[in-house]
Amino acid sequence: MSKVCSVCGKGKLSGNLVSHSNRKTPKLYEANLQKVNLVDENGNTKKQYVCTRCLKTMRKDSK
Repeated sequence: MSKVCSVCGKGKLSGNLVSHSNRKTPKLYEANLQKVNLVDENGNTKKQYVCTRCLKTMRKDSK
């Protein structure tokens, strides 16, 4: 199971660390993923990775 959000597809992003002298070194930024039990359309529960932004939206929609 890859570290990708199962709702929105957010995964790793690449960028640079920039020092004071403006040297650039590559860096990977990982999404804030949490393992959550989700219920699918058949009523079965599955553990899936979901990013925290999607969790916040799902929690807001369930109220």
